Amino acid sequence: MNIVVLVKQVPDTYSERKLNASDGILDRDATDAVLDEINERAVEAALQLKEANDGSEVTVLTMGPDRATDAIRKALSMGADKAVHLSDEALAGTDYVGTAKALAKALGTVEYDVVFAGNEASDGRGGAVPAMVAEVLGIPALTHAQEVSIEGTTVNVTRATDDGITKLTAELPAVISVGEKINEPRYPSFKGIMAAKKKPVATLSIADAGIDASEVGLANALSTVTSAAPKPPKSAGEKVEDEGDGGAKVAAFLVAQKLI
Repeated sequence: MNIVVLVKQVPDTYSERKLNASDGILDRDATDAVLDEINERAVEAALQLKEANDGSEVTVLTMGPDRATDAIRKALSMGADKAVHLSDEALAGTDYVGTAKALAKALGTVEYDVVFAGNEASDGRGGAVPAMVAEVLGIPALTHAQEVSIEGTTVNVTRATDDGITKLTAELPAVISVGEKINEPRYPSFKGIMAAKKKPVATLSIADAGIDASEVGLANALSTVTSAAPKPPKSAGEKVEDEGDGGAKVAAFLVAQKLI
């Protein structure tokens, strides 16, 4: 079985994130970068599937600048077998739609039976790219997966959302996006870290992947940042002196804030 995992390098959530003043997009060079944490769970789900199916292979696919190789190596050190890195300056500023089209083209350069991804990445939180990729490819999208099992060419998914639990079934190939509750990703071992240095990583330009330059990049994005401003500093809290009427004062404050 050929398993592909879509991963993304994102700014560390513990670091201060900034927008470029010139175009309003995220300044990725201004922060430390890490493999997105939900993507780690997607890698773990792929590795568990590989371990349950002898002869399977896990390929990591990412779209990003040169520094995204660090995220690739993290996934490889966890146990993935090889990687594809779609990297081209023309991709900078690509929106969700362009990203989905580009990833679908890149997937056309590898063999896959199932594609794993995280439900959303911590830098954009759009939660739309996995389903968009499936739509472009013309294959089923099984989103918000909490449990995954494959029997022959049939994939079964338990989906968990705010609305409850749903059972999904589809025929392979398919795209499966996972949430944070699906598993706990393994830590790379020293042996895995050393082995990752020797695993193959193929680098593709947009020309290599057959991507039309007019469909990617900031200039061709369907959405535009019109303005941006730093978040305001936190204001001082309001202290309530309890003189026997503290409860009434708190209630009045909540009413004024339209919270009750």
